[in-house]
Amino acid sequence: MFRKVLIANRGEIALRIIRACRELGVQTVAVHSEADATSLPARFADERICIGPADPAKSYRNIPNILSAAEIAGADAVHPGYGFLAENSHFADVCESAGLKFIGPLPECISLMGDKAKARDLMAKNGVPIIPGSEGVISDENEGIDVARKIGYPIIIKAVAGGGGRGMREVHEETSFSAAFHAAKSEAESAFGNGDVYVEKFFIEPRHIEIQILADDKGKMIYLPERDCSIQRRHQKLVEETPSPVVDDRLRRELGRAALAAVTASHYVNAGTVEFLLDRDHNFYFIEMNTRIQVEHPISECVTGIDLVKEQIRIAAGKPLSFKQSQVKLNGHSIECRVNAESPETFTPCPGAITAFHLPGGPGIRVDSASYMGSVITPYYDSLIAKLIVHSSTREGAIAKMNGALSEFVIEGIETSLPLHKRIFKDLNFLKGRYSTTFLDHFLASPKT
Repeated sequence: MFRKVLIANRGEIALRIIRACRELGVQTVAVHSEADATSLPARFADERICIGPADPAKSYRNIPNILSAAEIAGADAVHPGYGFLAENSHFADVCESAGLKFIGPLPECISLMGDKAKARDLMAKNGVPIIPGSEGVISDENEGIDVARKIGYPIIIKAVAGGGGRGMREVHEETSFSAAFHAAKSEAESAFGNGDVYVEKFFIEPRHIEIQILADDKGKMIYLPERDCSIQRRHQKLVEETPSPVVDDRLRRELGRAALAAVTASHYVNAGTVEFLLDRDHNFYFIEMNTRIQVEHPISECVTGIDLVKEQIRIAAGKPLSFKQSQVKLNGHSIECRVNAESPETFTPCPGAITAFHLPGGPGIRVDSASYMGSVITPYYDSLIAKLIVHSSTREGAIAKMNGALSEFVIEGIETSLPLHKRIFKDLNFLKGRYSTTFLDHFLASPKT
């Protein structure tokens, strides 16, 4: 096992990694920006090192500073969390070159699966269903228009790099293609330094279903029950649940087999997530593979009892998986709400100081957060304040538990998404499990009740 892990991240995920390391008997080093000097990860890690000013480019994305911190602290491994450098193959490569074990997949696997066009091609060659679309990058708009005519509108233009909904444009008719094509390329170039895009068929009201996988370097791999991440705005997830209200045992096995085929094809090792679109007829199609721990990983932990972060660390240390597929059992239902520092009406970020902070509690209620009363939500980073997770024996029980937890959650001094979550959990369509990736658009357009 590692002696000391440097956490190249901040916020709740850094705190989550600290807790996992503590249980494994591994020391931790928290790197932090000047803006995060008083953060909980900086306080609770065994060591703390400042790596630069608030600007992420000069701190959390500053590879030389992070490597220097690891050398100073004598760390032997780096956990990237999610976001920042988590899916940066160059960072993973230089960590390994510097004698630091990167807690994640190999650099070449990150690079391969990070290129969505290449990933699509690999999946198609290995029997994983893919969405109809272009065979690789679209070189110009005329080529894109030809593809769109072949597969039929609506289509979606996607950046081959990055994620989070950037570099993506829906097109419902040919007259809109040119503007959308250039807008997607420009946004992708600005966000990821790579303006390449490809074209896919766009499905009406699909569900976003993902499969968590774990694989060790001994050839052993498992998949966990699906997560339904369909409630999202501009491709940013807001509510996630497991299991999905529309996935039965047969479909779950099919999704799991497809996810493991993706693992085998890409020679994947460590934790990852294979994401699919599920159409109205319950046909599923590969979207992408996230080569890191997911924000929503706690709900999978709740229904399986598997600590995904500890498994990540164990696998990176050369240990075999702790579980066989036959030992993965679905126990009840779990839901997560992402509580963000933003207006519940306009989704405008609302940085500022938290003047009152009370977390809900009780059986089956978990809150992953690095915030506290008096902490400041800065404009430099993601607006996530907390992840509110509930677990119960049934979906109805989990919804009731979430309603109670939301009523107890107090955050004052800034606007948050809490009022929006309270509305969602009283919506009839949500209560009956009738939703898709367009749910929030329709929900926000409807009158408040």
